[in-house]
Amino acid sequence: MSHLHTLSAVALAKAFARHSLSPLEVTRAVIDQIQRREPQLQALFAFDADAALVQARASEARWMRNEPLSALDGVPGTLKENIATQGCPMPVGTAASDLRPMSEDAPPAARWKEAGLVLLAKTTMPDYGMLSSGLSSFHPLTRNPWDTTKNPGGSSAGAGAAAAGGYGPLHVGTDIGGSVRLPAGWCGLVGLKPSAGRVPIKPPFVGRVAGPMTRTVADCAALMAVLSRPDWRDTTSLPPQAIAWQQLGREVRGLKIGLLMDAGWGLALESETRAAVEAAARLLAGAGASVEPLAPFGTRVMADGLDRFWRMRSYLDMQALPAHRREQVLPYIREWVATGATLSAAEVFTGYSQIAALRDAAVAACQPFDFVLSPTSPTPSYPAEWASPLNDPAQPFEHIAFTLPYNMSEQPALSINCGFTTGGLPIGLQIIGRRHDDLGVLQLAAAYEQLRGAMRPWPMDAALPSGSLPA
Repeated sequence: MSHLHTLSAVALAKAFARHSLSPLEVTRAVIDQIQRREPQLQALFAFDADAALVQARASEARWMRNEPLSALDGVPGTLKENIATQGCPMPVGTAASDLRPMSEDAPPAARWKEAGLVLLAKTTMPDYGMLSSGLSSFHPLTRNPWDTTKNPGGSSAGAGAAAAGGYGPLHVGTDIGGSVRLPAGWCGLVGLKPSAGRVPIKPPFVGRVAGPMTRTVADCAALMAVLSRPDWRDTTSLPPQAIAWQQLGREVRGLKIGLLMDAGWGLALESETRAAVEAAARLLAGAGASVEPLAPFGTRVMADGLDRFWRMRSYLDMQALPAHRREQVLPYIREWVATGATLSAAEVFTGYSQIAALRDAAVAACQPFDFVLSPTSPTPSYPAEWASPLNDPAQPFEHIAFTLPYNMSEQPALSINCGFTTGGLPIGLQIIGRRHDDLGVLQLAAAYEQLRGAMRPWPMDAALPSGSLPA
């Protein structure tokens, strides 16, 4: 049964219902996998194998009584460490944190527990979630399972590495500018940024969502059925809605799809990424969709405005820290934030106004289409030790031009693997839907997943040196 850590959540749920597998034996197998890979990947925080086994035994007993808490009762996985769990500290990736146990479960953690899922650990993130990187002043350096010299991306860095590395099938990250989709793209996963308010979260703020990171679309949909349940503590959440998350069948023929290959600003699109995304668009066109070019709608003014607003917000947060704790934050982030001291009120206010400008532009650009396709990132992954693809605090957001708009516009957006570079690194395809059409995005992703066929074997067995990844 050494393969149990490779199974999907959907497969495990069916096996538990048939009593052909037990949550306890599956959790043991996943713990064994973690112990094999974690010394190389460093994806976890607060890993507690004993506590996970206690949860698995309780789930096993429920299944034996035919009284599971949900269809996913007993399936193991992880939560990002900035999703509060009662009794566990929440360092938010930085050595500057005051490590106090959290007093309650945040909404995604509460839904996880109510569904009987087995929580193996929390997953790593960079300081305050400010980087698309596995670099942190608190956690060890997290690495990409496809090539451990490369970055898993972030800020849901540990979740990306854990999912691709076989640490169970279900993982939850958070996303305010690409932090679920970028590591999903760079680690070959399915990562969904739901519509704003679809998954209750605490604390809520503009653009922030929690979403699934899985190895299949079906698992992503199954986890959404758990996470999207209501929670009054998120004052921005959508009204509860009965959504048939498991109904993933959809006819591609007749869909009108936009293809965005130029974000309007940011890093230039690399040739291998362009080729993989265009090939994905051709697959959908071959299945009967109408695929049309979409002109860029993002601008440098929008990007720079958001940069100024976020810098000031982070600058004020950091200034509230005692000096000795402020010095513990990553130097890259301190350098970026420090420029907040030079910003005027007018610059910050006009920067904030670009949230609305970007939201309106994204919604208007996508409105003529049923869905929009784009690259998840303009470039494949980069050195593990870097803070971003450019590693330059003066240019921190150049790689998020394709992902950022849909946080501001509140639209659902998903990353799914659409190919590999010649060096063996995954390439992500982003699928964007109209506001609140989360199920539609999952349905198109499932259709593409079937057209694409099986991807390369997951990098679960051993660390692979650069240049020798599976063909």
